[in-house]
Amino acid sequence: MAGMLNIGITGLNAAQAWLNTTSHNISNASTPGFSRQTVGQSTLNPVFTGGGFFGQGTQVDSVKRVYSQFLENQVLTADTRRASLAAYEAQVTQIDNLLADATSGLSPAIQSFFTGVQEVAANPSSVPARQAMLASAESLTARFQYLDGRLTDIRNGVEGDIASTVTQINAHAKQLAEINQRILVAESAGSGTPANDLHDLRATVLRDLNELIQVSTVTESDGSLSVFIGNGQPLVVRSQVTTLTTTPSAENPQQLAVGLQLIGGGSVQMPETLLTGGSLGGLLEFRRDALTNAESQLGLIAVGLTESFNAQHRLGQDLDGNLGLNFFTPLSPDVRPVSGATSTPTVAFGNVANLTGDSYRLTYTNTTGAYSLVNARTGASVASAASVGLTITPPGTTVSGEVFIIEPTQQAASNISVGIGDTRLVAAAGPVRASVGSNNAGTGAVVGVTTTSVAGFATGSPHIGTHTLQFNGVTNQYDVRDASNTLIGSIAYNPATDSAGVTRTLPGALGGIDIRLSGVPVTGDRITLESNTDGVADNSNAVALGNLQTAKTLLGAGGAATASYQSTYSNLVSNIGNKTSEVKVSRAAQETLVGQATASREALSGVNLDEEAANLIRFQQAYQASARVIAIAGSLFDEILSIAR
Repeated sequence: MAGMLNIGITGLNAAQAWLNTTSHNISNASTPGFSRQTVGQSTLNPVFTGGGFFGQGTQVDSVKRVYSQFLENQVLTADTRRASLAAYEAQVTQIDNLLADATSGLSPAIQSFFTGVQEVAANPSSVPARQAMLASAESLTARFQYLDGRLTDIRNGVEGDIASTVTQINAHAKQLAEINQRILVAESAGSGTPANDLHDLRATVLRDLNELIQVSTVTESDGSLSVFIGNGQPLVVRSQVTTLTTTPSAENPQQLAVGLQLIGGGSVQMPETLLTGGSLGGLLEFRRDALTNAESQLGLIAVGLTESFNAQHRLGQDLDGNLGLNFFTPLSPDVRPVSGATSTPTVAFGNVANLTGDSYRLTYTNTTGAYSLVNARTGASVASAASVGLTITPPGTTVSGEVFIIEPTQQAASNISVGIGDTRLVAAAGPVRASVGSNNAGTGAVVGVTTTSVAGFATGSPHIGTHTLQFNGVTNQYDVRDASNTLIGSIAYNPATDSAGVTRTLPGALGGIDIRLSGVPVTGDRITLESNTDGVADNSNAVALGNLQTAKTLLGAGGAATASYQSTYSNLVSNIGNKTSEVKVSRAAQETLVGQATASREALSGVNLDEEAANLIRFQQAYQASARVIAIAGSLFDEILSIAR
């Protein structure tokens, strides 16, 4: 009877364990991160008798959670990428909305500015037209500064989000270390007794951490979980935590760099490319690619406009007869030393068509000014400063190994400004004019005079002395003589082949002047070249300034510029729009992958209330059956006792 009683008791205990576990599952069906639990059950060792082995009932081995590390890893991998894309999308959408706005974008401001230039070209002596041109120029520079300011606001927001995310990562890492210790203490009761709810809690915290930064894990022999980031940097090792820090970047103090706290104090910065996945990875990728590209490309347009417009404006003549000044305040590349470097080079803009918007790292290779130049974004070596639109002049004595960061366009949009405020200083006229002699017998004509350089011009009026071009039909050339009738050179002109029009560069001191000739002159015909004194009604330079709107001055390829200001901006808007669309599509696809991976995990680990309700009935019946066994055993025992009485 005792054996039957004991068997009934073991069955009763097992059914009780199942009922408790099932009730626990039902009550936590809506608990985030909860994994369904089951009871591990086995038979007790049987007893051998002469008639064979007789069973002794059952025993509860453990209570385990239904869990698959493989399925969990699939969810973690998919979710960290989703979180990264979501963070990237939230930020890049702001830039897309800002730059593509038909009202507040740069395109309408550029159009308005050149409309003002064209009004001056139509009425070069009109003060109101000149005032309108200056006003539209102020509006254009204000638009550059507004857009750059909004990008700066976005950057400041990103920096704040990075710092906040790192703080959250540290908090989750500390919590994981504490849970590791709690699990170690809870499971010290013996092997095979997992602390299921603590394991679920740890998995939930790990998922939250994985949404912030991509992690990899290793389960240690004592059951604790070690967590790593990057390419193996430890974040949590058992109960030890490595703290992440945010400090100003060594190469750009205006942005934060993520580092690891050292045991002895201080920190070591981690390369951004190692910090992938999660919100932090998405923020760093956005800042590194989309945001920096938007700022530098906007600055590229500002530099291109300033340099090319100033260059053309200096070739003109203002209302007072003086050569033109810089219309916009000249910009210069930003040069920043790294780690206390002192021998700062002088960096200026060269051919702006070669500018790309990238930043560069200059490193001195000896003490006499030799240096290497690499693209800070790609790490590729740069053949020469000129090939990227720069001129670099190191000081006479340099320190080998010193490093400088050169940002040609990053700050340009915030620094652009109008350099003149007086309407009389608008250089609408050309500084030189030409006229054919009234007594010429032929049909030779001057189509136009273009100034390409004023290096040899006098700063006051007149800029050049009066010169005469006299045609020589024997040699098919115009002889060029100065005011004293001294021959200074000649230019070829063959009426048989050049009558439709040909451009020639004048010789000697006049080498900065191109003249376009046409017609059929005869020997002795003359053309007079002189300073454009009192040329207030001349619009030749204003026309040249207006032509810059559609001229290809930027984004050189194969030695030639390929884009105008407007098309460069359109290219920026297009790139940001395409990136925004790409990230949105990728994020939506990743959410689908997360949903599929989560569904697979929940199919195994999730609580099915219908199944658990069925289990309640099943184990209730088992409990009742075991109780019936005990009752029968008691009844039989009573029968035996009654026999004795």
